[in-house]
Amino acid sequence: MAGHSKWATTKHKKAANDAKRGKEFAKMVKNIEVAARTGGGDPAANPTLDDMIKKAKKASVPNDNIERARKRGSGEEAGGADWENIMYEGYGPNGVAMLIECLTDNRNRAATEVRTAMSRNGGNLGESGSVAYMFTRTGVVLVKKGELEVDDVLMAVLEAGAEDVHDLGEFFEVTCQPTDISAVKEALEAAEIEVEDSDQDFRASVEVALGVDDAKKIMRLIDALEESDDVQNVYTNMDLSEDVLAALDED
Repeated sequence: MAGHSKWATTKHKKAANDAKRGKEFAKMVKNIEVAARTGGGDPAANPTLDDMIKKAKKASVPNDNIERARKRGSGEEAGGADWENIMYEGYGPNGVAMLIECLTDNRNRAATEVRTAMSRNGGNLGESGSVAYMFTRTGVVLVKKGELEVDDVLMAVLEAGAEDVHDLGEFFEVTCQPTDISAVKEALEAAEIEVEDSDQDFRASVEVALGVDDAKKIMRLIDALEESDDVQNVYTNMDLSEDVLAALDED
């Protein structure tokens, strides 16, 4: 499952990277605002908002920023933006399929920035539906391995809707339907297994294996896309071996 470990490795490293931290904070604050607008400003009655706030606190986003975003979203405080979720589709170098998820208050700006990043880094935007059929939205819950065995995790989550448990080295990754993420997390916590992180991902049915040079091209394209404040997530169907991941880590 080395190719899938990109979720576990790259996202964690980006979040921990000081240069990226400001952007990660901004994304989290935006997600809190949207969650409060969609489901109300009370975290006790809005599980999505509660989850977003917990993630932001874990990432050391200042409490003032979190509270202001919650209030803007719920209407308790003026100044909230009219956020719109847009998914762009296309191909990167070597025919790697890409989904680019944006949360923006300016559709034209988002489209321009995504198109520019793609064209300058060997990518091409496609029509709606051109690559989405290859991907399935998947719930992902990460658990630090520690002394745990795969069976320990599997037994804890099987009845909560979990589909599989993957060994990613430092972590176990539990996959499930996005609607089952909360139930899986509750089952893990009931078994006294600490949840490291959770998110929704897009997993591809067909993957493209890449060598080091081609992987670097895709990573450069992803970095360019994520320079845009409107881009929330980039999903690909690249498959990276342990050797390729190790070589990328050395850069």
